[in-house]
Amino acid sequence: MTKQNYKKQAIGLTRKQFKALLKVVYLGNWVANAYRTEDMQKEYERIEDYIFSLAPQFGMGEYMDHEESDGDKYYPTNFFEETTDVHKLHEEYDEETMWDELAERLGKRDFFKKYSKEEIQNMSREKHFIKLSECIDVWNEEFSTYGLDRFRIKNENLSLPHPTCV
Repeated sequence: MTKQNYKKQAIGLTRKQFKALLKVVYLGNWVANAYRTEDMQKEYERIEDYIFSLAPQFGMGEYMDHEESDGDKYYPTNFFEETTDVHKLHEEYDEETMWDELAERLGKRDFFKKYSKEEIQNMSREKHFIKLSECIDVWNEEFSTYGLDRFRIKNENLSLPHPTCV
């Protein structure tokens, strides 16, 4: 890489584009760090801090909270979270990924129950993909049609629904 690649660059944004950038940066940091209690992805926190520090320049100071006592950091405010669509986007993301992840995990489980190690090793890459996809698709169809209505856990030692949940 040349030295030119390391120079700071300026970009011009409209107020509307900057508001979208705030949301994108917020959501990116949320995806990277929301589930972590340790080992935070500092790169994402730093860019969120920097972008939110610019909010007053775009007339959006109400979206930014400045905490000098916390290492001179800039944070999104509750007002930002409540008046933009970031919570709605979180919920939509969680809803979609929950179904996808559940179908994929159950499909993989079923695939490995259905086929022996030897059968799987003898499958071409394409056949492996097709057969695995078929197992996942069964669950996608199930959840698309019935949600969790027909989903049950079979275990002699576990009584469902649990009396405290009814």
